[in-house]
This record gives sequence, C-alpha cells and structure tokens, in this order.
Amino acid sequence: MIRNYKKLAPLITHHLSLKHVISVMLAGILSSCSKDIYLFTSFHEPADEGLRLLYSKDAYHWNDLNYVFLKPTVGTEKVMRDPSIVRGPDGLFRLVWTCSWKGDKGFGYAESKDLINWSGQRFIPVMEHEPTTVNVWAPELFYDDETKEYIIIWASTIPHRFEKGEEEEENNHRMYYTTTKDFKSFSKATLFLDPGFSVIDAVIVKRKPKDYVLVLKDNTRPNRNLKVAFAEKAEGSYHGISESFSEMKTEGPTVVKAGKKYLIYFDSYGDEKYKVIATEDFKQFKAIDDEVSIPKGHKHGTIFKASKKVLERLKKETEQTR
Repeated sequence: MIRNYKKLAPLITHHLSLKHVISVMLAGILSSCSKDIYLFTSFHEPADEGLRLLYSKDAYHWNDLNYVFLKPTVGTEKVMRDPSIVRGPDGLFRLVWTCSWKGDKGFGYAESKDLINWSGQRFIPVMEHEPTTVNVWAPELFYDDETKEYIIIWASTIPHRFEKGEEEEENNHRMYYTTTKDFKSFSKATLFLDPGFSVIDAVIVKRKPKDYVLVLKDNTRPNRNLKVAFAEKAEGSYHGISESFSEMKTEGPTVVKAGKKYLIYFDSYGDEKYKVIATEDFKQFKAIDDEVSIPKGHKHGTIFKASKKVLERLKKETEQTR
C-alpha cells in the first residue's frame, strides 16, 4: 500500500494543487464582482450647492464625481453641510445634513435607492421641545444592527444649561440623539454625551458586539481637536475619553475600516488640509497623509459602502448631464 501511495502521490498533489488554484481564481473573480466600493459624502463652501460624492476602491485614494446630486431646499438657510449617508438593510440610502448655522431646531432628511433619484426633502424638528436651542449641527447616522434601528446624533447648544470654558454660551455644545426605525416616527431627543466640555462632530464606530468607539471633537478653546471614547452599546454611555490624537483646529471626523486599520479622515481647517490618521486599537494613532489622495475642495462628510453597479450609474449620470 505504501508503494501504491508513492506512485499516486504526485497525481493527488497535482490534482489538489490544480483544484486549489481554480478555487482561488474563482474566489477572486467572485470577490471582484461582488466587492463594494467606498463613497464619501462631501460639500463645497459656501455649502449652498448641495450633495457631492467622492469614490474609492481602496478607501485611500479618492476621486471626485464633480457633480451635485441633491440641492438643499429645507431649513432657514437652505444649505447642506456635514452630509451623512447610511445604507440600511432595506437597501435605501438615507441622508441627513445640517440646514443652517443657527436658527433651526432640526436637520434635513431625504432617501434614495440609487443616490440619483431622491425622495422629497423633509425637515426633522428634533429640538422643538427646547425653545432656546441655538442650533442643530452635523447630524450623524448610524444603523444599530443589534436593536434594528437608526441612531442619529448631533450637536446643539442650549445656553446656560451646562458649565462652559472660554467659549461663549451660544457655542457651548453637547451631543443629543434620537432613534427611529422608519424615519416617520422618532424618539424624543435626549442628551447623548456630556463629557464636561463643549463637544461637536461625533461619529459612532462598531468594532464588534458590545464594543463601540465614539470619535468626537473637543470644541473648547484652545483645544478644538479630536478624541475618542468607548461604550458597550451604540447609545452609550461613553466613557474613558482619551487625550487628543490630532492637532488643534481639526474637526468633522469619519471612520472607515480598511483591512486591519481604521482610517480616521478629518478636516484640518487650521491649515486648510484634509488629513488621515490610522489606528488598529484607537489607542495608538499614526498620521498617514502621504498614503492617501483627496480632491481639493472636499469638505467633511461620511464614508459608506455601495455596489459597483451604483457607482457606474453615478458616473453615467454625471456624464449625461455635462
């Protein structure tokens, strides 16, 4: 039997090797067909044009579609700042954004199947129960796959409600949130985060069940930089707020996982650049600006995934209208 095995071994090895090669090739083909691409919401100052999109295959190198996909029509100032998109389990892309610098007690909302054809825009008045609310800034969408609902967080100032540092009362922000399953009914807006200082531009990141990270901007003077906090639930409570991992005058973080690394993109408005910091554990951070490329004029939004088919339709739309 041993002699027979030795005669058959090369044939078996060849067969297994060939089978392995074929399986690897098939996996690669299937992966290339089904792999999602990355889209990055954007706007250009003065934010009155509307929604723009960047795209990338690797989350490092970005291209501008150079097209406005949705012009804002709601809110006091009718601008679109800080656009945030999430693709829900129903396949719909849901968008929220800042409508005004001051005066609004809510944010804008619209939804789409393809990012080209949009529903009617709606104003979601989340802070009407707080009559002295100054603003509603940078609403950020997160789909909680554990509770099967959407969480929307944003920053608002309610003067004389919290202790403040050097900033004015009308710039002393805290984070609030609401939840919804259908974007028709919303829970009453509730305090999401009071870290003891003015905070804006927060984004929720899920690493695994019962392991969430919040990337946030400490908006106090003179800090105005980025930090992280941790929680066991998406809604918090968040604790263990870190020291800053970015320089002063940075804001608008968004996070995407690429391989083993989490890439934190943010607007470094102090030196008018868009920058990136990589981390694997949200404890050690490394600037990787020389490894990425971002189109000029891009202002902060959020990164999400879409199919290659969606991207091809977006490209076709931009070509047809030029």
